[in-house]
Amino acid sequence: MRPAACTIAMITALFVPSVSSGRTAHAGPQKKEYLTQTEADKIRDAETPGERIRIFVTFAEDRLKKFQYELGRTVPQRRRSEILNGLLNGYAGCFDDAADQIAIAHEKQADIRAALKLMKSKGQQFLDALEKLDQGGPEFDMYKDTLEDAIEGTKDALADIEKAEKEMAPPPERRKAA
Repeated sequence: MRPAACTIAMITALFVPSVSSGRTAHAGPQKKEYLTQTEADKIRDAETPGERIRIFVTFAEDRLKKFQYELGRTVPQRRRSEILNGLLNGYAGCFDDAADQIAIAHEKQADIRAALKLMKSKGQQFLDALEKLDQGGPEFDMYKDTLEDAIEGTKDALADIEKAEKEMAPPPERRKAA
């Protein structure tokens, strides 16, 4: 083989696998790493931002409950730190994605009052639980940084909710019959 042909063959061999696997720079939106395929499908199938907010809040709650369950387990695990931090990151990602839906709803002028009410109430519960965890514990150093990020993200999302409630137009009033 001539040197130029050899170089082209090497470049082609390096490039072709990435194209054939569908991983190019212009690929479509990637699945969130903290969502299962079933969860990603539920989000994709939700028709309104309000529905997506409710689903993301449910997923966030699930991650936080699993985190608390894992924290209470006394069985030693090899990848304990990875599991705990993964659950907290998943919680934060889900709750952050719920907050992102507020902006989308605002752009579409969608009514998300009920979803905001749910997110606000659950968000305060989540924050209380996270702040309680922030007081320390036997394995606190293992997940401390991730917990701080989750607390900060939850506070930011609650602030977004407050802002959205103030900016949202009041619901239409029914006129009383005379």
